[in-house]
Amino acid sequence: MRRAANLRKNMTLAEGKLWAYLKKNQLGFRFRRQHAIGNFIVDFCCIKKKIIVELDGSQHLDLQEYDEDRTKYLKSRGYRVIRFWNNDVMNDTEGVILSITYALEK
Repeated sequence: MRRAANLRKNMTLAEGKLWAYLKKNQLGFRFRRQHAIGNFIVDFCCIKKKIIVELDGSQHLDLQEYDEDRTKYLKSRGYRVIRFWNNDVMNDTEGVILSITYALEK
């Protein structure tokens, strides 16, 4: 999928920072970045645990209804969606990683 490949090449700062912790099974599970599920491309996905990690910037304040519909679809496919603000990743990376690790252990 060309769009997903383009998104992988042009990650945001927050996505790049989080990817440094998620890549190469560092949390014990494999994550994919910019992974297509149906018509949607999710930021990060652990297929084995069916967990999606989404990072939201300020543009998501105007996209709340879209995000809710998207989350409902992903949940209907059996995924659990965890959302963080970009600021959380940039300013409290450790807390974000702890939250993801907790979700993986459930």
